[in-house]
Amino acid sequence: MALFSEQADVSVRPAVPGDELAIAAIQLAAWRVAHAETLGADVLDRLDGAAFAERWARAITSPPAPGYRVLVACEGADVVGFAAVAPLPAPEETPLAAPGGELLSLEVAPGSQRAGHGSRLLAAAVDLLREDGAAHVQTWVLDGDSGRARFLASAGLGADDSVRALATGTGPDGEPLSVHEHGWSASI
Repeated sequence: MALFSEQADVSVRPAVPGDELAIAAIQLAAWRVAHAETLGADVLDRLDGAAFAERWARAITSPPAPGYRVLVACEGADVVGFAAVAPLPAPEETPLAAPGGELLSLEVAPGSQRAGHGSRLLAAAVDLLREDGAAHVQTWVLDGDSGRARFLASAGLGADDSVRALATGTGPDGEPLSVHEHGWSASI
């Protein structure tokens, strides 16, 4: 029996100050790969890595309310992915409905995908939501992101009927441009 193995040390932990730079870099790299066709180079080129890092730093150090959390997936000491979760308010029309949670974001660096990091992040995120009393989880999938749709389906989430439009700027004719996201959810 060997004392050491060739397997990488992989883990998920709460994000800490200093992780925001890796999180922003991962988010930008993952979006450039997964959303190049849907968002286009013009939109992706305008994304500001420093602004992303600043927002992630605030999310890590000063979450807007209880239940907002950021997790990172690590391979050894390197951050290779992240997830963010938040509680969902109970719908006004059914105030007695079981509380839910939202998977706000889940990204893995393109070079570290298909190594189990996304599954570990999703499992940890769902565990946190359950601890906070959530009975279901919701997330969003951008049009054209078939890889994310397959991943979520394999984890037991399903597309629901919710759709939202996100503004991406204006076209050459001055008309507003947008993309659509589709809701996915599951009981947890």
